[in-house]
Amino acid sequence: METVSWQDTGMRIREAVEKDAEAIWAILEPIIRAGETYPQPRDMDRAAALAYWFSPGHEVFLAEDDGEIVGTYFLKANQKGGGAHIANCGYITAPHATGRGVARAMCAHSLERARKRGFRAMQFNFVVSSNERAVRLWQSFGFEIVGRLPKAFEHPTLGLVDAYVMYRQL
Repeated sequence: METVSWQDTGMRIREAVEKDAEAIWAILEPIIRAGETYPQPRDMDRAAALAYWFSPGHEVFLAEDDGEIVGTYFLKANQKGGGAHIANCGYITAPHATGRGVARAMCAHSLERARKRGFRAMQFNFVVSSNERAVRLWQSFGFEIVGRLPKAFEHPTLGLVDAYVMYRQL
């Protein structure tokens, strides 16, 4: 299981503020348009994407590398009421910053932040199986595939692929 702290990555992770909206949209848009890893509509506009990312209950963060915004994630309760002790996150790395440890830093930060907020576990509800880099990364942090949703995601080039539910205790 991964033991790296996000501080060890050299990236700065901070809470997003309203003036970060354009930088966040610049990260979200190419990922949404590609339609390969997120189940959002590929034609989703800026206002709808930002409203989703900053939904009530989402705590939004940015990853910066040498002052450049290279990723964003949100942390929230996975469910309300009896399921509110389980965290959920959504992460997006800027396409030009893949392979630089951005997702690793954001995941490490999110696990630390979730613990501080009192969550007892973290669950990813819909990890596209063809996003193998993400699956391997989450597994390196101790997440297990606890469910498989057969042909739940329509990938633009691969067709119907499975989605995973991934989970780990905090």
